[in-house]
Amino acid sequence: MAEQKNILSETKDGILYLTINREPKLNALNFSTLEELKNIFNEVNDNKAIRGVIITGAGEKAFVAGADINEISELNELNARKFAEFGQEVFEIIESCHKPVIAVVNGYALGGGCELAIACHMRIATANAKFGQPEVNLGIIPGYGGTQRLTHLIGRTKATEILMTGDMLDVDEARTLGLLNHVEATKDLAIARAEEILKKIMSKAPLSIGMIVDCVNAVYASDENGYQIEANSFARCVKSEDYREGTKAFLEKRKPNFKGE
Repeated sequence: MAEQKNILSETKDGILYLTINREPKLNALNFSTLEELKNIFNEVNDNKAIRGVIITGAGEKAFVAGADINEISELNELNARKFAEFGQEVFEIIESCHKPVIAVVNGYALGGGCELAIACHMRIATANAKFGQPEVNLGIIPGYGGTQRLTHLIGRTKATEILMTGDMLDVDEARTLGLLNHVEATKDLAIARAEEILKKIMSKAPLSIGMIVDCVNAVYASDENGYQIEANSFARCVKSEDYREGTKAFLEKRKPNFKGE
């Protein structure tokens, strides 16, 4: 597997360990990191030495605290749609991977970080983990599939509240809503639990595991492409005055003054 700039990778006993390694940026997802994820997962299915994947974030503060605000602030309507569609493509590759993928969520999983976590097949969180889709605070919406997957996982009612308020979930509420498989006190314990689950799965027939992924994903198949609607809506938000105000307010560390324009 090629060396990556933003992601640390190690394979041990059939498990591929991936660490989003942008700790000074709270592991924020920039375009380069998404490209690296895409390249890695395009190799995983064909690599017989890899039987499962664990994804986590560097440090203790954040799994992934969101997309890179510096890149988002420069988007226009045209490249915003491409930006969203590329992120959706990467997370679809992860979700469709025939090897089990477990997110070990340490600290904040916000925006694109929450979307990455819920694209994985399972999630194990540390006690300090926080989940949320705060894009509405910037005058935009999730663009990497968050409106779709969050609704599938926890239901329309609660997902709508989270998406509209931008509120965060602590681990207790996230577990109650069915967002999490397990909660452990520390990152090391969470990784150990993920390893335990993967080793159990690795004793099963690989073909069966891959077919289970396909069948479970098929439950959510729809004739109306909600992901395309999301990408188009994300792009429309980016050209709005409210988006510019939201981004400016975030960078200036003040409350935004939205006007519905």
